Amino acid sequence: MHLRTTLSIILLFASGLAQAVDVGASAPPISAASPSGAKIALANGPAKLTYVDFWASWCGPCKQSFPWLKAMHEKYAKDGLRVVAINVDKRKTDADKFLNQFSAPFEIGFDPEGLTPAAYSVKAMPTSVWVDRNGKVVAVHRGFRLEEAAALEREIQKRLAEAK
Repeated sequence: MHLRTTLSIILLFASGLAQAVDVGASAPPISAASPSGAKIALANGPAKLTYVDFWASWCGPCKQSFPWLKAMHEKYAKDGLRVVAINVDKRKTDADKFLNQFSAPFEIGFDPEGLTPAAYSVKAMPTSVWVDRNGKVVAVHRGFRLEEAAALEREIQKRLAEAK
């Protein structure tokens, strides 16, 4: 681990921001950069549900979740679903190779320092944190298995319907 990354994580824990993100808590701000270098804001327009997905190029389940995330984005964006996928690879070239293989029509952020996943207490790849339009965490899901996809989709449908 780079010294700067280690120091950043230590400071994050010391500041109290690295507490576990519990359902009902306010979501920490996203500090990842978009491909253009702009910061990605957690609160963004008309989203009823923001699905924040933490992923890495070396993550096997991420290779299964990305096509599913793409399908969910394409199916539910018009209904208020926003997908933000935060990459945690140290080298952007690793993420770029992954993205060349798995297209992503949703927002992508890069956080090689690991500050955002530390703030969200990410312990597994992928981890998704679902945030409502008020900035509250409504669900946290660790890992991804294809056999869970239908249940996750039903939960997305439910959350979007409740947000009307």
